[in-house]
Amino acid sequence: MMQSPEEISKFLSLVLRHKPELIGLRLDAEGWTDINELIAKAAAKNIVLSHEVICSIVQTNDKQRFFLTADRTCIRANQGHSIPVDLHLPEQVPPPCLFHGTASRFLPSIKEKGLLPGVRQHVHLSADAETALQVGARHGKPVILRIDVARMHKDGCAFFLSENKVWLTRHVPAEYISVAGEQ
Repeated sequence: MMQSPEEISKFLSLVLRHKPELIGLRLDAEGWTDINELIAKAAAKNIVLSHEVICSIVQTNDKQRFFLTADRTCIRANQGHSIPVDLHLPEQVPPPCLFHGTASRFLPSIKEKGLLPGVRQHVHLSADAETALQVGARHGKPVILRIDVARMHKDGCAFFLSENKVWLTRHVPAEYISVAGEQ
């Protein structure tokens, strides 16, 4: 069966970020897996992959979700894991303000508990409001949250920057969050 690039990207996200066991795939502690093993394990589930297809997905994915080793023998997801993975990202000094897109129905909980990673390892933050809007729109009526990152960082919160330029942190307490556009 022929799969579209979008279907393959979703499949790769599933097995590289959340459920490698679905196809019996092994990820190392840093989330890497051998591409040949990925191709073989996917084939056993009737999902046709090749080095060429995987490299094309990595290069053309608009969100740059995946990363290849320099020799193109291994692949991993850049962020968004719900399974324990150590990406070995160094702590970074973030810009003063970052954004998070969400659905309006989640605002009461966010105002009470802040932003939590949920099943993922980190809260994902965007450098621009447009990206946050796109993310929020995937979940319902979008709301853009403005995060006072300068104050968070000054108060000792750690920030990391993934390979695809998504800012990551463990938790954003409610006191650092405002709804963009509100005073």
